Amino acid sequence: MQVLFESRSPEAVALRGMAVRRTRFVMRRLHWMVPRARVHLDDVNGPRGGVDKRCRIELSAAAGEPVVVTSMATDWRRALDAALARAARALLRLWQRQRQRTRPAPDRSPPPR
Repeated sequence: MQVLFESRSPEAVALRGMAVRRTRFVMRRLHWMVPRARVHLDDVNGPRGGVDKRCRIELSAAAGEPVVVTSMATDWRRALDAALARAARALLRLWQRQRQRTRPAPDRSPPPR
């Protein structure tokens, strides 16, 4: 799985390796569904502090439907972990929906006598 990292904040750029490792770790069981992940860390209001660290994760699913999740927190690690958890749940829901569509309908006819 290819993980692309983007950030304009110098603090977030220092966390590039951690973000790539965490993304690969969380998506290890779903890597066959996601050929590419894009992680974008952003500081919304600069050095003023507060709940302003945003993590946006874009997953290009093999089914062709992109999965995009966003999370905000007080620090980078919490924002990344929350976004990865949401992304994993969204991928599982997408996989379950696709699996239900391809499964044949159960036969509802009464049993023979």
